[in-house]
Amino acid sequence: MTPTADDVALSRFSLDDFAEQDRMAAWRDLYGRLVLNADLTPLPDHSLRADVTVRMLPGLSITSASMSAFRYERGPEQLADGNDGLVLVMGSHDAVMVQRGREVTWSAGDALLVSSADPAAMICPAPAKILCLHVPRPALAPLVSRVDASVMQPIARSTEALRLLVNYVGALQKDYALAPQLRHHVASHVHDLIAVALGATRDAAALADGRGVRAAQLRAIKADIIDHLNRCSLTIAAVARRHSVTPRQVQRLFEVDGTTFSEFVLGRRLARAHRLLVNPRYADLPVSTVAFEVGFGDVSYFNRTFRRQYGAPPSDVREAARRGLIIGTPSGTPEGHSSGAPARRNGARPPE
Repeated sequence: MTPTADDVALSRFSLDDFAEQDRMAAWRDLYGRLVLNADLTPLPDHSLRADVTVRMLPGLSITSASMSAFRYERGPEQLADGNDGLVLVMGSHDAVMVQRGREVTWSAGDALLVSSADPAAMICPAPAKILCLHVPRPALAPLVSRVDASVMQPIARSTEALRLLVNYVGALQKDYALAPQLRHHVASHVHDLIAVALGATRDAAALADGRGVRAAQLRAIKADIIDHLNRCSLTIAAVARRHSVTPRQVQRLFEVDGTTFSEFVLGRRLARAHRLLVNPRYADLPVSTVAFEVGFGDVSYFNRTFRRQYGAPPSDVREAARRGLIIGTPSGTPEGHSSGAPARRNGARPPE
């Protein structure tokens, strides 16, 4: 297990870190028994492979793994750990789960809620990516009508709340620097989305709609915007269509976030332009080309807004970078707002 700087929040396990002759023992003893408290067995005729990330938040553990074909078994002897939590499991390949006298085959992309308090067996017959969300029962039970009735009931990948949940967790997995004060909020958002996917109570659904669902929608929309930044045709109407909401709903999401759609787009485009201008690999790229590359259709407008954001015109920022200086703060100012006086870091290396 390889910890990060904050080993309470994030840990990694990879069989690549072990000599080939030690991998089977690491798989079974370190990962299977110490991390999962279960028996793991690789299926015959499959090369042994495992790369696992475990992220701990208050009331939430997120495990994402790229695994060989395997059999997982948590029997009566492992239940002595007293873990009575719930786990939402998703995978990139069809798999079979047995628990509470039921055998369920669920398809790639679908989700299945299982109980850590009951014996369980799972077979994944091919290499797959697995995502497990571990939630304490007391955190989820008040949000879901008869939560135990949801155990071993597959959730189709087409379910809107499940789609939002997967996108939200996927973005979270890339954000390793999540501030400690935000972790409770993020865990609550995940609880909300799981509850809605399972069938939240009316009160919990109303709460989730204003909390977890909204946060997941906004995160998905922001990711969509970033993916389409270089297109001059990027509009609020186009984004709304892709997410099956109205333009006004998109506007409201940004309003609650303290900004606007236009400010967010402008800020991201300017930040991307700044990164290109200070990167020596693009030193010969004309400023006008940089503007077009990040989605601006008017070079004069780009020059004005860039100077307002960074306190200097694009050409000066590029020249300063050549001399080992960085003007402006491309990642430290809120998108769409003036950065005030330009920040200079003597000898700073341009970001890649």
